[in-house]
Formats: sequence, C-alpha cells, structure tokens
Amino acid sequence: MTQPATFGGRPKTPAPGVPTPELRVARFRSHARRLVWPSLVLIVVAGAVGFLYGNLPAPFHNWMLLAAAAVVLFFLALWPFLAWWAHTWTITTRRVIERSGAIVPRRRELTHVRGYAIQLRRGPLQRMWGAGTLILSNGVDEPMRLTNVPSVDLVHECLVDQVEVNQILAHRELPLPQAPTPPPLPPTA
Repeated sequence: MTQPATFGGRPKTPAPGVPTPELRVARFRSHARRLVWPSLVLIVVAGAVGFLYGNLPAPFHNWMLLAAAAVVLFFLALWPFLAWWAHTWTITTRRVIERSGAIVPRRRELTHVRGYAIQLRRGPLQRMWGAGTLILSNGVDEPMRLTNVPSVDLVHECLVDQVEVNQILAHRELPLPQAPTPPPLPPTA
C-alpha cells in the first residue's frame, strides 16, 4: 500500500495520536574537494615509484623505495581519505545526526522538535563550488557545525522544513486545555 502523493511530494500528515515513523531525509559528507591534494599525492608517488623502481643508486634498494612510498601514501593520501569518509551527517524526520571518527567513532544528535537557529556561512571558494557551512544552535548545547556541505541551500531548506513540521506536530499533540468548571451555585431555599 502506498501513501497518496501530495503537493511537493510530501506524505500526508498523520492523524493525531498516531506515531510517526522516523524516515531518513538525507545523508551526506563534506564536499569532496578536500580530496584533491591526497589524490595528487597518490599520482605523484605512483609516478615516482614507477620511474625510480630498478633505477636507484647503489646504497638504496627497491624495498626501501616501496616502504617510503607506502608511508607517504598512508599519511598523505589514505589517512585524509579515511577522515573524510568517516565523517557523515544524517538528517531524519526527527533529528540531525553527526557521526565522525574512523578509529574511535563519535555520535552527536540534535532533535528538530526542540528547535534551533540555523546560520549559513559561505566563503568565496565555497560559493564557487556550491558548498557552505551550516551552524545549528539550540542555545543549550555546543553548536553543531556542518562544514563544507555540498548543495548547502537545499540542505538549509530541508532543515528549516523539518524544524517547522516537527514544531507543528509537537504542538498538535499537546492536550487541549480544559475549560475551567464554573463554581457550584448556592442552594436556593
């Protein structure tokens, strides 16, 4: 059974009192332009090893060249890639989740229903690449920084929409205030 489509492709709002499932809206990493230098290091090291393998001066051996290349590639190509790969942000219908750390994983969450301020910052290079930095601050916890987010305008619009929908659903679920009962009338004789 499918949900009927509405304007904008948004599913219908559930009836009051019905639990809403948590759905993933988006999952993304920071912009991949930070991998330009590691990929250039990989290309240069591969070219240097290909040129120097078998042509080293007398005191050096080929295994020394391969060991040096492996160390350089680990620290200047593989490590930055793993750091980029391990840091993700996930937007669901209830919260924003930040996961980071390749060796020691860390997780941080910010719920939409509490509400938060969204600040958008874009430098000249970020504008050129269509990226930006979003700062989510709820006034209580440390602000969550989403740095170098690709398609930052779309993510900003998505976050604003999720906060608005969650605020509406949260206030809709509140019990209605009961009207005060009038005091009893005095007995008549």
